[in-house]
Amino acid sequence: MFPFRGLPVRFETFRNIFRALKYRNYRYYYYGQSISLIGVWVQNIAMGWLVYRLTGSALLLGTIAFALQIPSLLITPFAGVLADRWDRRKVIMITQAMAMVVAFLLAWLTLTETISVVIIIGLALVNGVVLAFDTPFRQSFVPDIITRREDLSNAIALNSSLYNLARFIGPPIGGLLIAAVGEGWCFFINGVSFLAVIVALAAMRIQKKQAQRRFGSVFSQLREGIDYAWSFRSLRYLITLVALSSFFGLPFQALLPMFAAEILGGGSQMLGFLTGALGAGALTGAFFLAANKNPQKIPVITFRTSFMFAAGLAIFALSSNTMLSIVALVITGFGMIVHFNSTNTLIQSIADEDKRGRVVSLYSLTFMGITPLGSILAGSIAEYIGVPFTIFVFSFVCLGSSLLFGKRIRTIYRSLVRKQKEFT
Repeated sequence: MFPFRGLPVRFETFRNIFRALKYRNYRYYYYGQSISLIGVWVQNIAMGWLVYRLTGSALLLGTIAFALQIPSLLITPFAGVLADRWDRRKVIMITQAMAMVVAFLLAWLTLTETISVVIIIGLALVNGVVLAFDTPFRQSFVPDIITRREDLSNAIALNSSLYNLARFIGPPIGGLLIAAVGEGWCFFINGVSFLAVIVALAAMRIQKKQAQRRFGSVFSQLREGIDYAWSFRSLRYLITLVALSSFFGLPFQALLPMFAAEILGGGSQMLGFLTGALGAGALTGAFFLAANKNPQKIPVITFRTSFMFAAGLAIFALSSNTMLSIVALVITGFGMIVHFNSTNTLIQSIADEDKRGRVVSLYSLTFMGITPLGSILAGSIAEYIGVPFTIFVFSFVCLGSSLLFGKRIRTIYRSLVRKQKEFT
């Protein structure tokens, strides 16, 4: 180490955080995603602004978000079955190409001024279907390109940090591009950005595994995957924790505009501060998890950060002070990202390889598909008891689920150690 302005800087720490990049295939995947994800966020901000410009309707903005998310509830479990059957890399290339086509179609329709809200909703639904199909393939693909199991958590954490960096960088770039060239060119740029992932995937060299798998019907294999996840106690505990945290914990994000305006008395700038605080905590948490070299610590980290997530959310719900709210959201964001990513790591580490796609699809279902339903419930209850108290009650459900999970840590730890021994 060497002193820099009085602070010791360890290069080993930085190497440790980015250690998954030593894998050639993962480097390609990481760099390709770094370009594509920024493009996706540019498109997201442009699509929202286009709908607002055309209609000025908050309801239609919500409809677009619903169209993007609801396919996950219906499609992701079946896609997980196929992720255990099909070549994951080839399918990801196809889904990325389909998303690219949607982006180019949006660009063409917008630039020719033939776009309409109905078309936008339809294409958002198509994008949602592509995402729902792509997610279990993409998540279960990471262990295929990380040959050492102890580096899996680092790869997943780096993916998360990449997503959060794109969330920071993409919207401002999108805003500038909208002002400079309009929404159509934002969609076109996103379409081009998908080429980075497709080229990266094509350049990978992956050794095919010769595992013997029994291929029944899609429904029978889906049931087999659900039975496996439910009968395997460690997986059941992890998926239940994610389901409760997603349903009761994540809906607060949809209500942030109301907190900014009605509770803290601000406007769009206040909303930016709150969103930035949440993102700062999430980004810090992603790098924290990436720096962890001991996979056996992850069960304890999952428990502690799930509790941190719920506690930060409870404080935020009751706060009417701007600074306290910002600090609470930093804590919430940190706990949220580490909690969900460490759970993902544990699920992928202890699940059998021939069932990984199905198990990951259940994780994706609880993480993505259940949240819109929780948001609807939160919004409905808030009409009667108010937004702060609603989120406070929801945070207590998350606290309870975290404490119950804490009693199951030893079971999960034993499963993790046993799987590591099998892998070595």
